[in-house]
Amino acid sequence: MGFDDGDIAGKPIIAVLNTWSEMNTCHMHFKVLVENIKRGILQAGGMPVEIPMMSVGEIYTKPTSMLYRNLLAMEAEETLRGYPIDGAVLMGGCDKTTPGLLMGALSMDIPVVYVPGGPMLKGAWRGETLGSGSDVWKYWDEWRAGRLPAEALREIEDGIARSPGHCMTMGTASTMTAIAEAMGFTLPGASSIPASDTGHQRMATQAGRQAVENVWNDLKPSQVLTREAVENGISIDMAIGGSTNAIVHIVAMAGRAGIKVELDEFDVISQRTPLLADIRPAGRFLMEDFYLGGGLRALMNQIPDLLHLDCLTVNGKTLGDNIFGAEIYNEQVIRPRTNPCATSGGTAVLRGNLAPDGAVIKAAAASPELLTHTGPAVVFNDYNDMAARIDDPDLPVTRDSVIVLQSAGPKGAPGMPEWGMLPIPKKLLEQGVRDMVRISDARMSGTSYGTCVLHVAPESAIGGPLAFVRDGDQIELNVPERRIQLLISAEEMESRRAAWIPPKPHYHRGYGRLFLDHVTQANEGCDFDFLHHDGEPTPDPEIH
Repeated sequence: MGFDDGDIAGKPIIAVLNTWSEMNTCHMHFKVLVENIKRGILQAGGMPVEIPMMSVGEIYTKPTSMLYRNLLAMEAEETLRGYPIDGAVLMGGCDKTTPGLLMGALSMDIPVVYVPGGPMLKGAWRGETLGSGSDVWKYWDEWRAGRLPAEALREIEDGIARSPGHCMTMGTASTMTAIAEAMGFTLPGASSIPASDTGHQRMATQAGRQAVENVWNDLKPSQVLTREAVENGISIDMAIGGSTNAIVHIVAMAGRAGIKVELDEFDVISQRTPLLADIRPAGRFLMEDFYLGGGLRALMNQIPDLLHLDCLTVNGKTLGDNIFGAEIYNEQVIRPRTNPCATSGGTAVLRGNLAPDGAVIKAAAASPELLTHTGPAVVFNDYNDMAARIDDPDLPVTRDSVIVLQSAGPKGAPGMPEWGMLPIPKKLLEQGVRDMVRISDARMSGTSYGTCVLHVAPESAIGGPLAFVRDGDQIELNVPERRIQLLISAEEMESRRAAWIPPKPHYHRGYGRLFLDHVTQANEGCDFDFLHHDGEPTPDPEIH
């Protein structure tokens, strides 16, 4: 390799875990970024070694990147364990890379610093500002309704991603990198810097230097991710109007540190935390505006009483030290505490006979008039059934219907894909309908919007109540009272349960078989049971 003793002897060996791939557009700039990280490591007297990781890009990984988050976590853990490595810099950004890398690092527990890839620049089309994901769904519906020519849709696709970086809306990528910073795993302000900003490269170099220092100080992830740090992450998720996917990932990351997080804790924190970030899809602006408006440090400095400021972070200082003096520069984008977008966070946890172990809804991105709604179910058995019939002119659906998708959860899909923003039937789009109540055991993209009930647990594929919903059943959604209810008798529910036939498994070998045998439910983080902190496999929940 061309090294001699002067390159290695007495120096910390710092792995740079790089999720770059030509199949991940979000990380196209990582080839340059990694050189900045290496420079910082060398400056601080360390020896960098770059190691490629599975990229799990959101756009091209099939059937869903979520199927492979746990594989990335295993790869990161075993790479850090299997090689002579003293510390690491983790390079991620696209949705599953942040939790995947941090889950692996938490299980291995050697000093790490996380470098978020940064959001793209704002999109543009014919004088309009475009937000990745959110505007794709909006204009795609207009095209399906016959109100937008195909040529214009192609122009939108060309203009919506103008630079490297992950989605510049408050999707899952921006949400998870912000949470990583709030939990203490990045340098101060790192999650807000756009990928194309030169400040991002300077941050990467600084992260390389910090990684070397952390090895000498033996600052480990287990010292950073305490229960209080987890609560900080949840609080920031609510204050930024973050993706519903964050709930699954936070539960999984906490579980790697031996911290059990109940679903209802998210709702408790949500109700006391104001929504301060006016960012799409729940707001008006984009991540570039957020950065220029003061970034995450400025937002956190608005709610110090809701955060545990004494939590240790990877730069050796406390969270309170890192946000001290941070100011808002644009009070439209980052609202002051006295003028929030909403007085409580954007996410709610629902329970009822349809979701005994919970479900979630991003209320801030839903239609207010639908947050209390009762209507008849239109049921699709799986994604293929939905794709085949959703635009059928004879589909018995009205704007008051509740669209239900089954077999879309961790085991049923498999992998719990982002199918939860179910399409509006074409005949209703043509009538001007743009939102309906939609329920599934799937996730949805953090860039999505609408009145979508997600993460229904237990999932339908293991006999959760969602499996027993039939066309015409009345379903009640009451977000203010946190209720989701299938309006049938307990006797009828038990009759349907007794007649239910479990679906055949999707995989019989390989990683897919491992996934089906060991993945936990959404409310438990969808991690593998044997990778929990105690390493004990757990059976599927009993359904009553």
